[in-house]
Amino acid sequence: MTAPTINGTRYPQPVDELLPAARTLAEELDALPSRNRLMKQFRIGSEKANDLLARLREERAQQDRSDSLHAAMVLRGSLADRPVLVPVDPTPDTTTADTDPDTPDRPEQPTPDPAPVPPPVDVTPAEQVSTVESPGTKIRPARSRRAVVWPVILLALPAFVAIWGGWVGLGKLTGFGKVNLLPGIGSGWVIDTAITLPIGVETYGAFALYVWLSGRVPARAARFAKWSALGSLAIGALGQVAYHLLIAAGVTSAPWWITTLVACLPVAVLGMGAALAHLMHATD
Repeated sequence: MTAPTINGTRYPQPVDELLPAARTLAEELDALPSRNRLMKQFRIGSEKANDLLARLREERAQQDRSDSLHAAMVLRGSLADRPVLVPVDPTPDTTTADTDPDTPDRPEQPTPDPAPVPPPVDVTPAEQVSTVESPGTKIRPARSRRAVVWPVILLALPAFVAIWGGWVGLGKLTGFGKVNLLPGIGSGWVIDTAITLPIGVETYGAFALYVWLSGRVPARAARFAKWSALGSLAIGALGQVAYHLLIAAGVTSAPWWITTLVACLPVAVLGMGAALAHLMHATD
C-alpha cells in the first residue's frame, strides 16, 4: 500500500506547500482545525502541524482586522468590496485515500505557479473611525479649565461679616448671651450663645444649597435640601430685617414673638440637619 498523496505527490512537503490545503480545510470547517486534525489530514508531525496552525491563526487575525476596517468604511458610506487578503483555493488536491498496490505510481506532474496573492489592502481610516474598533472603548471628554472661585469668596466675605453681626445683635436683643456650659465643673467654659444663630442658620442654608445643586444625592434628599435651603435663606433675610428695624427704632429688648421665633431656630436647624443627613444616605 502506497503512501497517501497530498497536492499530487507522496513525498513530504514543506509547510508553505501545505498551507493552501490547510486554508481550504479551515474554510470547510468554518474554524481553525486542531493540531491533531492537521497531523491526521496531511500525515505530518507535530512540529509541522504547530507551524501550520500558527500561520493559519496569523492569517485569520489579519483578515479580522481588515474586516473591521472595511466595516468602519461601509458605515461611513464606502462602496468598496470586502478585501480578501488570502484567497482560498476552491479545488485543492488533498486526496488521502489509499491507492491500489498494483496500480503504478502516477508520475509527478508539474503544478502551475499559483496566482500571485494580492497584497493586503492598506486601508487608512479617518481618525474618528478608531472609535468603531471596539464598542467598549471609553472616550474621555476633553478636560476644560474650571472657573476661578477665589473672587467669589472675596465678594462673599463682606456679606458674611454683615450677616454675622446682624444675627449676633438680634441674639443679644432676644436673650442670647454669655452662658457657663459646665457649671460646677469648669468655670472657664463660658461662651456667648448669640454666635450659634449665624453658625446654625446660615451654615445649614449654604450646605443644603450645595446638596441641592450637586446632583449627587437621591431625589427625595434633593427636594428636601432645595426647600430647606430656600427657607433657611428666607429666615436669615427676615432676621436681618428684624434686627435693623429694632435698632433703628431704639428697641433694647425684642418683642416676645420675635424672641420666641429666634429661640426656636437652633432646634429647627438641628431637626433639618438630621433629616437631610438621613435622606442623603437613604435609597429611593
